Amino acid sequence: MKDVFNSGYIGSTTREELADIFLLGCPLDATSSFRGGTKFAPESIRRASWTLETYSPYLKKDLDEMMFYDAGNLELRPGDLAYSLELIESSVTEIVAKGKKILVLGGEHLLTYPVLKAMKRHFREIQVVHFDAHCDLRDEYEGQKLSHATVMKRVKELGGSEMFQIGVRSGTKREFEELVPIESPASLAARLNRNMPVYVSFDMDVFDPSLAAGVTTPEPGGLMFKEVMQYFSVLVGMNIIGGDIVELAPDYDTTLVSSISASKVAREMLMLLHA
Repeated sequence: MKDVFNSGYIGSTTREELADIFLLGCPLDATSSFRGGTKFAPESIRRASWTLETYSPYLKKDLDEMMFYDAGNLELRPGDLAYSLELIESSVTEIVAKGKKILVLGGEHLLTYPVLKAMKRHFREIQVVHFDAHCDLRDEYEGQKLSHATVMKRVKELGGSEMFQIGVRSGTKREFEELVPIESPASLAARLNRNMPVYVSFDMDVFDPSLAAGVTTPEPGGLMFKEVMQYFSVLVGMNIIGGDIVELAPDYDTTLVSSISASKVAREMLMLLHA
């Protein structure tokens, strides 16, 4: 058995050239406003993956039937947000230019912005399916335009993206006036265009804190795992071009349940990416 402390995500290949999906760690941890620690999430997700089976009873697929490559973590500079965002954008641009799909392990939610900036170089129109407890639609937060709390506002400003927001239950009055929430899997199925590319951004605080306490900003009243899988079932067979898992702060959950939940989400997202 592999040494879980020196391994990539379970089932990943060491043959980069054979993979059609890349897994990339982006330990961005710069603008957290309540509590940080997301820089430890990528490695915690990888370690937790070794508690899982490679087979998903939800999506009826097996990681052993796929070829995906764990590219490790980007070396971001603590305290240098501009450099970190540029490195994320350029790295994702390089991967997508090779015709690969990508799953990013965060890190805080702001990383979605440079990832989608990179995606927009290759895809004119993208449908963004956004799982989150929070709207993330503020124009600025604590004096910052670039923040985990403004990320979806910045994504909208990129243009060419339609956004579907699921699980949102916290935000300002103004954010909720802008929000167009998806209330059920049936609603998501009715609104998605199956002929357009889809990007999935998954903030771990969309879960109820009873399932995932180890997040930067827990919010009671969230989704349970089976509910999330019902939404994922809608995405099966669609052109999923990429995704991210963000805002896990593993040190706040010594039970490791939050990391295991994030790792299981990663397994299902890899399977959605596998056409």
